[in-house]
Amino acid sequence: MSKRFFETYISVVRKVLPSPYTIAVLLTIIALLGVFTFGNFNELSSSEILDSWASGLWEPNLMVFAMQMMLILVLGNVLALSPVVEKIIQKLVIPCTNSANSAALISLTAMLVGLFNWGLGLVFGAILARKVGEKAKFENRKLNYGLIGAAGYSALLIWHGGISGSSLIKVAESGHLNSLTDGKYSSIIPDSISLNETVFSSLNIWVSIALLIVVPAVLYGIGKLTEGEVPAFTRAHDTTVESEQLIGAEKLDHSGIFSKSIGIGILLYCFYLMYAKGGVLSFFTPNNINFLLLGLCLLSHKHIVAFIGAIDNAIRGASGILIQFPLYFGILALMKSSGLIEAFSNFIIDHSSPLSFPLFTFFSAGLVNLFVPSGGGQWAIQGPIIIQSSLELGIPLNKSILALAYGDEVTNMLQPFWALPLLGITQLSARDILPYTLVMFLTASSIFILGLLSI
Repeated sequence: MSKRFFETYISVVRKVLPSPYTIAVLLTIIALLGVFTFGNFNELSSSEILDSWASGLWEPNLMVFAMQMMLILVLGNVLALSPVVEKIIQKLVIPCTNSANSAALISLTAMLVGLFNWGLGLVFGAILARKVGEKAKFENRKLNYGLIGAAGYSALLIWHGGISGSSLIKVAESGHLNSLTDGKYSSIIPDSISLNETVFSSLNIWVSIALLIVVPAVLYGIGKLTEGEVPAFTRAHDTTVESEQLIGAEKLDHSGIFSKSIGIGILLYCFYLMYAKGGVLSFFTPNNINFLLLGLCLLSHKHIVAFIGAIDNAIRGASGILIQFPLYFGILALMKSSGLIEAFSNFIIDHSSPLSFPLFTFFSAGLVNLFVPSGGGQWAIQGPIIIQSSLELGIPLNKSILALAYGDEVTNMLQPFWALPLLGITQLSARDILPYTLVMFLTASSIFILGLLSI
């Protein structure tokens, strides 16, 4: 692939892609058309389907989830703006001297963290990409910053095969599989499927190793073909106030001892939760990640006023999540209530064989993820169908579950929903990174398909 061809391809993709919010609106329209064309109207009327969509926009549990994701974005951005983290990451990005080696290093690091926890991987990759961009700006050096941002997003390409994968965690719970099938297969279904059979299975290990090698290599090659320009950023305003100007309680607001003491207290409690409430691995839930980020932010900024100043700067990047999440919640409710996902999945199952079923599961999960970009939500919808079909076709359950996980994660490279936190931190647009995430999608899809066919 020549440099001119690739630059032309980037230009075309950037011109034809609308904004993430427009994409969410278009997906809502497509979902509505699909429901009214193929949905099950024997049980629900048109008005009831529209009512389910409208109520889904503001579903309380999902709104809590939206708030969690907004805080991950804002606190991660605030952490990226702190002087302490800047000094640490500046040392990590010393080898990042051009677009090629920067993209390779960032993607490898982000994916390794993503295997541990998707939230940390997303935030860490975004912070690292941001700091590489700032380094290039400081050195007045050209950088393909869109490629760097895409590399930072690579944690979402591998996360569902890691220890925080939604479906993999759920099937490890005792009795979960039986509850999905209402006891229909209680005589043959296992009580649970451990992480040893999914995350640490030979299939997933080889697929993960291949991703960790091939994806950075591909991004390195793209970096060699593209040049970019000197990145531009806006930084938080200076919130420093001279001590002689402070009176009374204002001194507490600007007290480094006070803010850092609170931060240390939060971190100590996080360590307590890690070691006294189920172990380190079970600690990393969205709430605990935000709690940990809050403690780190307070510890890494000079004082509370500086922390709030960074919040003011970072919170603008959360506008996308605030306005787009409800649209996806509506799509989820719409497709669940109409039976559209079940109808689509059942069609694939009826036309598949034991050899082709894992591939059909992979492709169907990828398609569903475009409309329902939530691993947990997708498992709740497709899980029962996949479990029952696997049992009837005699396919190993762990392979079918991994096929769903792979399909779910790979189309994150096409769906800008989860890129919103990264876009806020890096100050990039979806059109800046999507040309490169499309290449990552094609590369990873080949790896997943080969893995499902060969192992």
